[in-house]
Amino acid sequence: MRNTSIDLLDATPRAVVAIGTDYPHGHLLPLHHHRRAQLLYGATGVMQVSTEDGNWVVPPQRAVWIPPGVAHEVLMLGVSTRSLYIEPAAVTAMDARCQVINVSPLMRQLLLEAVELAPDYDEAGRDGALINLLLHELLRSAHLPLHLPLPKDSRLLGLCQAFLKHPDAHVSPVEWAAQLHISLRSFNRLFSRQTTLSFSQWRQQACVMAALARLAEGDAVTRIALDLGYDSPAAFSTMFRRVLGHAPSAWLEKTTGHRSKK
Repeated sequence: MRNTSIDLLDATPRAVVAIGTDYPHGHLLPLHHHRRAQLLYGATGVMQVSTEDGNWVVPPQRAVWIPPGVAHEVLMLGVSTRSLYIEPAAVTAMDARCQVINVSPLMRQLLLEAVELAPDYDEAGRDGALINLLLHELLRSAHLPLHLPLPKDSRLLGLCQAFLKHPDAHVSPVEWAAQLHISLRSFNRLFSRQTTLSFSQWRQQACVMAALARLAEGDAVTRIALDLGYDSPAAFSTMFRRVLGHAPSAWLEKTTGHRSKK
C-alpha cells in the first residue's frame, strides 16, 4: 500500500502491514505512537526521530526500529519511506528501545516489494514467505551508533536541547557546570548518570548527528566543520571517522552514492 494511514489498516488480520509514503521536504510528524511496532525505512533522505529517551538520526537507506507504544516525533528531510507495522507478538526478540539499524541489500528489496502487497496478502503463499523472510532479516540486522540520549533532569535537559539547536564542538563542561551552579565534578557525575555518556562523548555524538543530516542535504564538509566549531575540516573529519569509521566524504559516497562537497 502507498500513501495511506496505518490507522485505516491497523485491524488488518496480518502480522505485518507494509506501507510506503512520500513526504515533502521538512515535513514534521508530530508526537504520536502506534499499537504495532514500526520499522521505518528511508529509501531517500534523512529522518530525525525524537522520543523522551533521546534523538536518532537515520541516514538514507537505513531504518529505525520503534517498539510498540513508544511516542515519537519524526522530521522528514526529503524522505520516501517504506514502513512495516508489526504485531507485538511477532517481534518479541527485538529491542524494547528505539534503534537505528543497517538494512542489507536483500532486506531493502524485500521492503520495496512488501509495500506492493495487498493488505490481506496470502500468508500461505509467496507473499507470506516474503514477509517471513523480512522478519528474519530484521532480527539479524546490525544496530548503528546513531542515538543521542537525553537527560531526565529538567535543568540539564534544557542545556542539551539548546545545544542541539546550535551544536558547538568547543562548548566546555565547565560552562554548563557554572550555569547549573554546581562543581565540575558534580556536573560530570550528573551528566554521566543521566545520559550514560561522558560530556565529551555526548557533545561529539551530537555534532556527528548534526553533520549527518547536513551532509545528506548536500552541505559542504568545510562549511559544516566551521559551523560546528572545528578548527579545520581535517579535525572534523578525524572526529567523524572515529565515530562512524569513515571520513565524511567516504561515508556519503558509501551511503548515497554521491560525493560530498569540499
